[in-house]
Amino acid sequence: MIIAVATSAAGIAVSAELAAAGARVLAVGSNAERVRTLTDQVPDAVGYVCDLSRFDEVTGLGERIHTEHGRIDGLIHLVGGWRGGGGLAGQTDQDWQFLHSRVFTTLRNTTRVFVDDLHASDAGRLAIVSTTTLDRPTPGGANYAAVKAAAETWVRAIANGFEKSAPAASATIFVVRSLDGLESRLATEVTALWDADAASGSLSRVPLVDTAN
Repeated sequence: MIIAVATSAAGIAVSAELAAAGARVLAVGSNAERVRTLTDQVPDAVGYVCDLSRFDEVTGLGERIHTEHGRIDGLIHLVGGWRGGGGLAGQTDQDWQFLHSRVFTTLRNTTRVFVDDLHASDAGRLAIVSTTTLDRPTPGGANYAAVKAAAETWVRAIANGFEKSAPAASATIFVVRSLDGLESRLATEVTALWDADAASGSLSRVPLVDTAN
């Protein structure tokens, strides 16, 4: 399965737990040094360097992964980033372009390349992390909320496709206020996706909370 971007704290936690569970982890990041650091920490993971905002690079990544590993069974999209503040007038074009490219375009590119694998799998899983701010977006976070809403809509479209032609596949949207401190919880929930019965629904929107508190 593919973890994108695996070099974040959440990505490392998810990669480590999936590898410990026996999964074949393909860890993707845009920075070669950080990818090497991840594979040092998670020796069973295979690292790949790719700019996921570029469709040509993601296409090349897909060709390489299919040649080296065959089809994947999971795509865990952890590409994030936040910019905002300054009210509605402070929602700059630069911030919008950053968020759109990093949050939405990367999701769009990776799913376009790998969604057929998930359809073909006996247990295809797609997961992203979204935000509670969609329930009550603020002017200062309008750019961010709009991009996250687009990402959720994209995933819902994929889930509808699963429902029609891939009943063994499912998509999950994990919803957090902040992922800081919830990395281990996310890793546990992601790993458990393969224990769940996809027939219970092609899409789940799951609030992520720290059960230790």
